Amino acid sequence: MAAGFAAEFLTRAKEQAPVLVQRVKSYCPGACADGTGPGGPSEGTGLRGGAGTEMSNFQNYTEEGGYAETSLTNGARLERQGSSVEVDEFGDKGQEKIDEWQAGWNVTNAIQGMFIVSLPYSVQQGGYWGIFALVFVAYICCHTGKILVECLYEYNDKGELIRVRDSYVSIAKVCLGSKWGGRSVHFAQVTELLMTCILYIVLCGDLMVGSFPDSPIDQRSWIMIFTMILLPCAFLRDLRSVSMLSFWCTMAHLFINVIILGYCLLCAGDWGWGKVSWSINMDKFPVTMGIVVFSYTSQIFLPSLEGSMIDRSKFHCMLNWSHIAAAMFKAIFAWLCFLTWTDETQEVITNNLPTRGFKIVINLILVVKALFSYPLPYFAAAALLEHQYFRERPKTLFPSCYAIDGELRVWGLAARVGLVIFTMLLAVSIPYFALLMGLIGSFTGTMLSFIWPCYFHMKLKWGQIETSQICWEVFIIVFGGISGIIGIFTSFAGLVEAYHLPMPPIPVLNEA
Repeated sequence: MAAGFAAEFLTRAKEQAPVLVQRVKSYCPGACADGTGPGGPSEGTGLRGGAGTEMSNFQNYTEEGGYAETSLTNGARLERQGSSVEVDEFGDKGQEKIDEWQAGWNVTNAIQGMFIVSLPYSVQQGGYWGIFALVFVAYICCHTGKILVECLYEYNDKGELIRVRDSYVSIAKVCLGSKWGGRSVHFAQVTELLMTCILYIVLCGDLMVGSFPDSPIDQRSWIMIFTMILLPCAFLRDLRSVSMLSFWCTMAHLFINVIILGYCLLCAGDWGWGKVSWSINMDKFPVTMGIVVFSYTSQIFLPSLEGSMIDRSKFHCMLNWSHIAAAMFKAIFAWLCFLTWTDETQEVITNNLPTRGFKIVINLILVVKALFSYPLPYFAAAALLEHQYFRERPKTLFPSCYAIDGELRVWGLAARVGLVIFTMLLAVSIPYFALLMGLIGSFTGTMLSFIWPCYFHMKLKWGQIETSQICWEVFIIVFGGISGIIGIFTSFAGLVEAYHLPMPPIPVLNEA
């Protein structure tokens, strides 16, 4: 009987093997090389040519729905954490197409950037649930990234898939209305970008205080010093001058991550296995969930990235593997770092390094990396604000901040300097790295990465998606909404506690 069962099993296995092999192959890196991966439409499937890049012009729309040229972003080399893609306005004017490996490099650097140094803190507050969150949120963000890009496409009368939208904002205008849709996403994008700038400055202050704890210069003073160094960002017309330095700083950061992991492995004999628990600190874990969500936010630029790919059919494959790599590295990095320092794990893990000289060298490299990372979100936020409010009347509320010759007017330059000072003032006012990152992740992170992509996808593709997928996306919306609200409340409560301020009293209704 056993022999018969084994023979039948082998026969069925042989029949299913080709299907299984093909299925596995479609998700392997080789799929990105031969075009067999499960991805979006390619250039040869009826796509409209000249798909633009969202981060290159930051939604330069005219009131009629077209695209407006701005000298601010013309020819700018806009990348996030080390990309090197030459971008231009929507269309093909001077735009350099990228392959799936370059696109994967962009996504990987966006979701494995500077803020990975705070992830061991999530394991300290959530134990194994914190590690699970690093993997689970990666899976959700990978899914929402795919469905957000699907919202860019519609079938025409011939059954061809056409790219009819070019950005997150254009999707929002269709789903939320031309007035409030664009404004809502625009507000979330500007908030996310400016808060990223603030986090870079706060991180610099944290690293310097951790390196020189006995120095008479406190964290807020370091923040002001570094802001003075960043003031020349107001004069930037493009990012070519910092792109190569940013690339090498990114490589140095990867090297630092390897060094930290190497040190953790050397301490394997002293790892605190019993310190990783299944319990959750409910006062702190929602904040760490916000940190995790913030670390995976890449939806802002995914429509532009997909539009700039040579073969867009490989987008899904690229996104799968970049998020798999990020989830594995983040989970292992956070877990090993916590096993090494256990309850002494700090918000910025490099401050746990034992040797002062070693810690200073590592932290100074990270400070330089943060300073060279600041111009990109600052430049993007400035361009978004200029387009939204400073494009001559009656298109916008204020006149253009550019003169006829294309140079910034004096008051326009002053406004840019004021934007740098604004980020400094907020950083000085809220110099709490983990709480600030958790607050932003719980607010804009959940909206941009969880709620809006699923809502937009269901609204635009309701008759084309299965019931199981609808249930999954409804779950993501509910999960994102609940975790976001709790995260905002706990982050705010943490800030109140940090400032030693009394919580507002709860009103008590008098009984009649």
